Amino acid sequence: MTRCVLGQNQYGKAENRVVKITRDGDTHHIKDLNVSVALSGDMEEVHRSGSNANVLPTDTTKNTVYAFAARFGIDSAEDFGIRLARHFVDDTAPIHRARIRIEEYAWDRIGTLGGGTPATGHSFVRTGQETRRAQITYDGQSVQVLSGLKDLTVLNSTGSEFCGFLKDEYTTLEEDCDRILATTVSTWWRHTWDGTGAPAPDWDRSYRSVRTHALRAFAETYSYSLQQTLFAMGVRVLESCDGIDEIRFSMPNQHHVRSDLSPFGIANDAADGAVYHAADRPYGLIEATVLRDGADQLIPADLTNL
Repeated sequence: MTRCVLGQNQYGKAENRVVKITRDGDTHHIKDLNVSVALSGDMEEVHRSGSNANVLPTDTTKNTVYAFAARFGIDSAEDFGIRLARHFVDDTAPIHRARIRIEEYAWDRIGTLGGGTPATGHSFVRTGQETRRAQITYDGQSVQVLSGLKDLTVLNSTGSEFCGFLKDEYTTLEEDCDRILATTVSTWWRHTWDGTGAPAPDWDRSYRSVRTHALRAFAETYSYSLQQTLFAMGVRVLESCDGIDEIRFSMPNQHHVRSDLSPFGIANDAADGAVYHAADRPYGLIEATVLRDGADQLIPADLTNL
């Protein structure tokens, strides 16, 4: 008889949408999160015999998310995830590891027509740039915090080329010495803070710093390839942001192809301000991790890719 063993397993409640309103007089503050809980531990029997004695119901994990939002508030996605992870592991004996994955949706206040001070303290419009995210893993001893973002679309209208590439009998792409470079950035970065010793970082400040330096590197790097730009972004973040040892990017090359207007007798040169067709697929997908020298690569490669 073939002997089978139980491999890696986890369970929990995924995509708990939590909206927390904090009222400061007439001025309100909003936190809008999508929280997924995954728990692991002493789960051999539930898989083998169906005994639920060690199973905390997924409905309970959902209730805990909402109860903690009400009891403790939400300062940041990272703080909230750390509190949840520690609770599930420290307060539930069969649970040995908790992973909390959070997406945060940003809202801006609606201003008066033409700008100025907000029309009210309680009116918001969803910010249409990126989605902030965090992943917290706790095993009863140390915390691993990954922060990140997705859906941040950026474009350089010049300052990019793609030439000198390998060619074979199937290569039809022409070299381009002045092209549009556009991508939608998805990234995770790992904090060195592990929940012991030093106080936790200022998560919001850290997020703003990483975002700012990544964007500046994208804007200031003359690009010979998207790979080179990606690496420059990672280097800029690690050089500028203490407490981060590793950052991983997934960046699709969103191709902009100059339209062929020659049948109409119209030149379409980049130097004159060309007209492009923005192709949504297929697309090149560039992914890589940038590390401090000597650091271990701990962000899973499949956390960002297709």
